[in-house]
Amino acid sequence: MDIDTKSWKILAALQRDARISLKALAEETGLSMPATSERLKKLEETGVISAYRAEVNAEAVGLDVMAIVGITVPQPQKASLIAHLKSLPEVIECLHVTGQDSFLLRVVSRNIRHLENFVGNINHYGETRTSIVMSAPIPLRALTDMSGGVVESGKS
Repeated sequence: MDIDTKSWKILAALQRDARISLKALAEETGLSMPATSERLKKLEETGVISAYRAEVNAEAVGLDVMAIVGITVPQPQKASLIAHLKSLPEVIECLHVTGQDSFLLRVVSRNIRHLENFVGNINHYGETRTSIVMSAPIPLRALTDMSGGVVESGKS
């Protein structure tokens, strides 16, 4: 799907506030409510918008430690590791990556002992490396239009 400036405005508004009303969204984008509704529907149907969700502050619910866990796993173990990780509430994100690690996990835990138990629970799948997140100077942020008016080679 080709995302134009108006669609990026819709996406920016929704990433800032997924509960924005259709009326406010239309006002912000300068479109009519029916046009905004149609664009929104198309963005959802094409998978550009994949979900609407609340962002929960982990510390506010007692999950005071966040860590990034890298794990190197032999190919035959990957499927069983993924199945196991899906059952663990500490895992809030799992990325299949290139390089030394097979996967990078973003995990949350109540404290260091909880984190140590989590790592011990997955250690038999492969070698792990754990980095505790001290802060997030640039937290996960909204996607924005990065085209900058640049035409990709081979396209006009």
